[in-house]
Amino acid sequence: MKLYVCWGTFPSPRPGGHPCRNAHEALREAGHDPEVVKVHGLGVGPIKWTTDGRREVEELTGQQVVPVLVTDEGQAINESKRIIDWAGRNPAGSIGGGGGV
Repeated sequence: MKLYVCWGTFPSPRPGGHPCRNAHEALREAGHDPEVVKVHGLGVGPIKWTTDGRREVEELTGQQVVPVLVTDEGQAINESKRIIDWAGRNPAGSIGGGGGV
């Protein structure tokens, strides 16, 4: 299982928290320990800073925006809310829940 994030999973003063951290925390709370892949760069707005990691995310989802979760089964899930929902429905150790790296 891999979780692609921008620069990290650190706390942020951003209202509602940072999407990459929110997704990571939901996965950890569900018992998963994803490999965190920092893609760096910038994938939104009028000025984009494309990196190899952002290109990899674009190949998976058609866009450069993170977070993106790739499950052990190879399913790519983008958007923090969708990742959080997936984590809630798929705790580690459940069928289809995967776990670990």
